[in-house]
Amino acid sequence: MPGKPLTKAQLISVLSEKSGMTKIDVNKFLDTLHKTAVTETKKAGQFTLPGFGKLVKSHRKARMGRNPQTGEQIKIGAKTVVKFRVAKVCKDAIVPPKK
Repeated sequence: MPGKPLTKAQLISVLSEKSGMTKIDVNKFLDTLHKTAVTETKKAGQFTLPGFGKLVKSHRKARMGRNPQTGEQIKIGAKTVVKFRVAKVCKDAIVPPKK
């Protein structure tokens, strides 16, 4: 069973120790990275974080769905969604491919 994920404060501490940067500088960097990722994904439709993956803005078509409580069919409208596509390098490092 996996452990708990790192909180933002824990992540900042780890990055600060490993990089030699202050916690304040690491926090500013993460905030800037977040703002840049959001801005670029809105504007260009995608944002690549080398080695990790890519944020991609995607359009989902309208479709028919089913209400789970009553079972009746309902129309689900078209909408824009954001997906994260994990880079192959990152995926292979976490879950090695079967041989």
